[in-house]
Formats: sequence, structure tokens, C-alpha cells
Amino acid sequence: MSPYLLQHAHNPVDWHPWGPEAFAKSKSNDIPILLSIGYSTCHWCHVMERESFSVASVAEVMNRHFVCIKVDREERPDVDKLYMAAVQALTGQGGWPLNVFLTPELKPFFGGTYFPPEPRWGKTSWTQVLLGLSRVWVERRGDVQKDAETLAKAVAEFMTTREVASAGSVGDICAAAETALKSSYDLERGGFGEAPKFPMPANLRFLLRRHARTASLEAKTMALDTLRAMARGGIFDQLGGGFARYSTDAAWRTPHFEKTLYDNAQLLENLADAWQVAPEPWALRALQETAAYLARDLKSSQGGFYCAQDADSHADDQAQGHKSEGAYYLWKKKEVEERLGPDGGDFCRRYGVVDEGNALSDPQGEFAGKCVLYEADPAAMDEPRAGAARAILLAARSKRTPPDLDDKILTSWNGLVVAGLARAYGATGDKRLLDLADGAADFIRRELCDGDGKRLWRCWREGTRGVAGMADDYVFLIHGLLELFEAGFKPDRLAWAVSLAEEALRLFSSSEGGLYQVASGEGAELFARAMEDHDGAEPAPSSVFVEACLRLYELTGREHYRVFARRTLDRFAAQLSARPLSMPYLLSCLERAGGKSTTLLLAGCDLPGADELLRAARSGLRPDVIVSGYRLADKDSLADLMPALRDIPTLPRARAYLCIDRVCGLPIEDAAELSRRLDAR
Repeated sequence: MSPYLLQHAHNPVDWHPWGPEAFAKSKSNDIPILLSIGYSTCHWCHVMERESFSVASVAEVMNRHFVCIKVDREERPDVDKLYMAAVQALTGQGGWPLNVFLTPELKPFFGGTYFPPEPRWGKTSWTQVLLGLSRVWVERRGDVQKDAETLAKAVAEFMTTREVASAGSVGDICAAAETALKSSYDLERGGFGEAPKFPMPANLRFLLRRHARTASLEAKTMALDTLRAMARGGIFDQLGGGFARYSTDAAWRTPHFEKTLYDNAQLLENLADAWQVAPEPWALRALQETAAYLARDLKSSQGGFYCAQDADSHADDQAQGHKSEGAYYLWKKKEVEERLGPDGGDFCRRYGVVDEGNALSDPQGEFAGKCVLYEADPAAMDEPRAGAARAILLAARSKRTPPDLDDKILTSWNGLVVAGLARAYGATGDKRLLDLADGAADFIRRELCDGDGKRLWRCWREGTRGVAGMADDYVFLIHGLLELFEAGFKPDRLAWAVSLAEEALRLFSSSEGGLYQVASGEGAELFARAMEDHDGAEPAPSSVFVEACLRLYELTGREHYRVFARRTLDRFAAQLSARPLSMPYLLSCLERAGGKSTTLLLAGCDLPGADELLRAARSGLRPDVIVSGYRLADKDSLADLMPALRDIPTLPRARAYLCIDRVCGLPIEDAAELSRRLDAR
């Protein structure tokens, strides 16, 4: 069972799982459903659980008037997506905990996010909401059901309708996206917009790749300055590595301390790109320490990666009592000085540690006199001394009570971390990163696949797997496997990616392009089959699969991959033209599809000269160049997937073949010549 559901197991609320038993109870008792959705590291989910769901008198009202269902959004993103859309349509905003009231036919008629135990902040109390909706259900049943039907129909149409307005050219759409990002860019502090500030890896990915394709200095500056500001800010764990979920202020100083796998996996890709664009020490340190955080705090002993760490923890070393946000990460100045001795003063100046505390935002009054570490004055202490001091404080911090760990393993997020680690290996050559990526892929193959490797499960915890794989599970893993193939050239990685891609097309694809989140026939109780059309904290499955299909076409020559990618880009073309920042990940695919496909084949990776050619191939960020290769012993098995390999002769030295639009040039043995050819494309 998920850690989130276990957090509510002791509640006096009679929580039911999402399923036919709860639906039947609602119909037989003629009462509506209260659907409450959250996740284990959600701060306001904890608050509402403590204030309302743990209170017997409140639970009595919930149990008497509603059938109460608890859902972990990470296990059932299809349920979350559908009812989040309904609440956003009703209220104009969304978030978690998501509390939605449904008819017995599962149609939504009211919803919201956090409700306080008594009226405050302009919000009605939770008990008032419960009693008011129960009364409306009894007294105005017909109106409620009519409104629910209307809302469900509108949401279903919104989630399935294809925009048909004319679309602009690829160049115009991508230029408009860059201009839109520039208009909201914070010149002083990096990032986009005001507080709260989110990393938004898909935006950074688009900007870095746009710079690589067009030499746009503005795109490069926005991406690098944002990542640099984040790496120096409190959103980055200066002691233990890894990024928190978001910054509560505009200066990246005071984070919401939750750490998630999907954020750090994608930011690892961003940092690998940044290191290849501008190999500066801050980028390498952030990359290395983010990978170290993942390996130390989120990797299971079996090789897969856990989901997240909570924002809240017990203050100091107390194992009981109220948890507070950031307690594990915050420091008092006196404590730092005592730990570091003579180096304490310089360290405090470098990392902004002051007596009164340094939080720019403290909505719950928990940070008084405490400090989050951020790079306030790098010149105050040189890096060797700072690194030694950080190690001392990290060791001291490890003795504190750590935040709770969401120890389920998701296929989708592990696919993202495989990709991030493999990209980081390609950029740095650090073999430890490749080993971590291989270990995670092997875990998924062993624990979250059926015997033939084609059918995936979504989640695993303590030896038990559950929930049929959804579109993001398949395509994020395909993305990871393709990065892993380019990193290590193992034929089985490409073969598995091809097998999963065929299954994804069969299970989730629309004839008009794009991927539904669930397979046909699954989630049949839902009133609509969702297709994600937004690249947010996680990219849409359709976006990731378009790039995967473009890569698979270039590698294998199988035309149906190119057709699906083109069809999906056409499906979203009008949306991209009207709202280019709605899908920045897909924008990179659009730009890629508009150029010449380029594959670099390294023949004989285990022959003399291979290392030099490979270094040349991986120097700089070239997002449209696929780097493929084979060892002599693997040539025949890889040729089953890439038939063109059969025509390549075996020679005493490694050779590179640069293939543009699937036409290969003469073999190249000299690394300098290969670099010239790549730069001249």
C-alpha cells in the first residue's frame, strides 16, 4: 500500500480505496462520494489530515453523509487529472489535497483544495462545506445531478477536443516561445515570474536546446543564469545536494523543502546540458551533488529509486511531537559556529547565516532564528575550505531525525532518473552515473515488467507491484532506455525500447496523434479518457514519445515511428501556435523534426581510436545528433534492429560514420575531423 494511504490508515474516517466496492456503497446508500486525492510529501495534505481527518467529530460527519475515498495521485494520475480538471473548471485553481464531491455515477459537482477546520483566510470551514453539500444533495438533488452532468460533459470535451486553428511556421512558434519566456524572465534573480518560483525543467530544456540549434545568446543566458541562481540558492541543498520542490520567494532563497525524484531527475538532465554548453564549476558541482543525493537518499538497495522526501520533520533530535517544515535542513548561527570552530565565521558569511534567521518567507512562523544555507558571499570562504565545512555539517545533520520517505518506486519517475543519470554520464564521463542508471533499468525490468518485458506495472513497494502501467510509465522509460543506449551502446537497451514503443502505440495512441494516459478499456469507470496537453512539472507523455519516435526512426528506419511523431505534432500545432509555452518539451521536438536528422555511428567501440572519437562526439550540446555505436561482439544482435550495420566492414581501428537524413558519409578515423564535420552540419 502507498505511504500516503498508510498515513491515513489511523484516521477515524472510513476511507475506501478507489474501486467498485465504494461506488456500489454510494449507490445503495444513496449518498454522494467524497474523493480526496493527495500524495505522501504534500505539506497541506498533512495539515488537513491533522486538523480535520484525524478529528472524530469531523470524521463522524464525513462518514454519515458521504462515502469517503482516498487516492494517491502518484498511483492514479488518471483519476487525479480528470477531477483536477473539473475543480479547475469550477474554481479556476487546483492543488493538493484535492477534495471533490461526486454523484454515485462519479460525476463531480463541487470541489476545492485545502479547507481549514474553522472559517479563516476567506475560506469556509471543512465542516460547513460537508453539511452544506449534504443538505443540497437532499433538498436539490435534481439540480445537483444536472450540474454534475453538465460539468462532466464540459470536462470530457475539453480533454478530448483538438484545436483546429491554423498554425504558424516552426521558426515562428519557437521564436514566440523564446520571446514569451523573455517577457517573464527575472533579470536580477533568474527564473520566470514572481514568487513562488518553480524550476520548470521543460522550459530550461527548451532554452538550452534552442541555443544549441540557433546560437541564441538570450536563450543561453536565461537558462544558465536560472540554473546558476538555483544552484547558489536555498532551493539547492548546499550540504547534501538535490533541489527542493520550489522557492517560496523570488530569490530562490527559502524553499518548500519537499524533494521529489521527478524534479531532480529532470534537473540532472538540465545540468548535463548546461555543463556541455558552458563547463563552469557551479554546474559540475550541482550535477555531481544532485546525483550523490539521489544515490544516497532515494536509491533502494535493489537499484530502483524512491519517490520523494517530505518537507516536514521533527525539530532538533525530537522523535515525537509536532513536525515543522524544513526542520531537518535549518541551522542556527550558534550551532554552525560551534560545529565549525575557527571556520564558522567565514562559513556563515558565505552561506548567509545570521542570528535573527534569514528566511524571506515564513507563512507559518516556523523559521524564526533559523537559517537556510545559500550562497550569499562566495568570496568569504574559498571552495576547498567550504567543501570541508559542508562535509562536517552534513555529518552532523545526518544525526537528526530525517524527513519521512515515500518509499514506493514508480516506473515513470525511474524512467526519468535513468535518462538524467545517463545524460549526466555522457556529459561528464563519470562511470558511477552510468552504473546507477543501469541499476535502475535492471530493477524495472526485474520487478515491474511481465515476463516478456512488454507490459509494465506502475508502482512497487516492499516486494509488491500494482496498477497497470500508464502512458507516462512506458514513454518515460523508453526515453531513459534510449539515453542509456546512447551512453553504453548495449543492444538490449535499444531492443527493450523498441518493444515498449510498439506496446505504447498499441495501448495508448490516438488515430489523430498523441497518447491517452490509460489504455483502452482500463479506467472504464471514468467519464473521460484523458490526454495530457501540458508540459508542467512533468512533461506530457505525448511530448516525450514524439522525441522517442523521432530517435527510433533515425536508429531503426521504421517509418511508422516518424508517422506517429508527425501526426502528434500536427495534432498540437494549433495549440503550440496559440500558446507555445503550454508544451515547451514538445517545442523542442517540433524544432528537431523541422531540421535534418543526424546519426553518428561509432563502428568498433572496443577498437583503438574509439575513445578519442567518442569524446569528440560528446563534446558540446548537440541535441539533434544521435550517438550510436557497437562493440564487435554486439554487431550482429544490433543489426537486427539497425539493418544498415550489416554493410559496415570490420576494420582494425574504430571509425565514425556521420549519417544525415539517413545517408551516411565516408568513414572518419580522426577525432579532430569528426569535430569539424559535426560543427559544419
